[in-house]
Amino acid sequence: MRFGLHSRLLASALACALFVAPAQAAETFINVLTGGTSGVYYPLGVALANAIGKAMPNVKTSTQATKASVENLNLLQAGRGEIAFTLGDSLSDAWKGNEEAGFKTPLKKLRGIAAIYPNYIQVVARADSGIKTLADLKGKKISVGAPKSGTELNARAVLHAAGIDYKDFSKVEYLPFGESVELMKNRQIDVTLQSAGLGVSSLRDLAASVPIVVVPIPPDIVKKIGDPAYIDATIPAGTYNGQSGDVATAAVQNFLVTHDGVSADIVYGMTKALWTSLDQLVAAHSAARAIDLKKALTGMPIPLHPGAEKYYKEVGLIK
Repeated sequence: MRFGLHSRLLASALACALFVAPAQAAETFINVLTGGTSGVYYPLGVALANAIGKAMPNVKTSTQATKASVENLNLLQAGRGEIAFTLGDSLSDAWKGNEEAGFKTPLKKLRGIAAIYPNYIQVVARADSGIKTLADLKGKKISVGAPKSGTELNARAVLHAAGIDYKDFSKVEYLPFGESVELMKNRQIDVTLQSAGLGVSSLRDLAASVPIVVVPIPPDIVKKIGDPAYIDATIPAGTYNGQSGDVATAAVQNFLVTHDGVSADIVYGMTKALWTSLDQLVAAHSAARAIDLKKALTGMPIPLHPGAEKYYKEVGLIK
């Protein structure tokens, strides 16, 4: 009897203690999916994660190094990240479910946050190769970037629009920027296609070593690509040693994206943190200088997340 009464009194006391104890708010985790640590996505991702953490005190952020666009989008679809960097053409392919680009099924959980800075598709040939136009590429030796990388997907799109297949080359190499440049210097290939920021170090190195030609990608070819993620752009004169005039090219927007399982409040907070912390992103990498609120929705190939839409309505970008 005593034991039973004691047990009931103890249980009652514990219940009261639990009732009056302050409730602990569940912590929200935000994983920022980036790219390789030597690229642009990673330092920008670290800066963005820090900005989100400061703007949203009840949120814990982490930054994950990845293989970039294709891996990031598949991770988002699987709910293994909350915000990610990606190239626009990869994003379009993910939404459509392009298996050749690395997406076995359409990734319909993806939602947009913002267009950020562009990658310029830069086709650079040795001056002694005789290459001056895209049509001149046939029969030549080219490097198109690592297989199914963002650069290689860009190469496929541009060349297809120009009526050129890989079989039209005498040799196709699938190499990263630095290795492609070394082959150019050694006359083992004639041309390299690199999707990167203007003045990328690999092409500056090449232009300082051998005479080059920056091959134009005309606006009609950009239009034929048929993907809103590709936009007309210009490589200004003097970007590389020996480049005397402006050269028309294509650019592909980079985007920040999320998925439909992330709440509107969290996405609103992430979007606001992005646009109110641009100075921190610029300090992390100069590519962020091109991030412009007025262009936040340019070429967005997937539906905008309601949380991001709320922020853009608040600042007057969406009426």
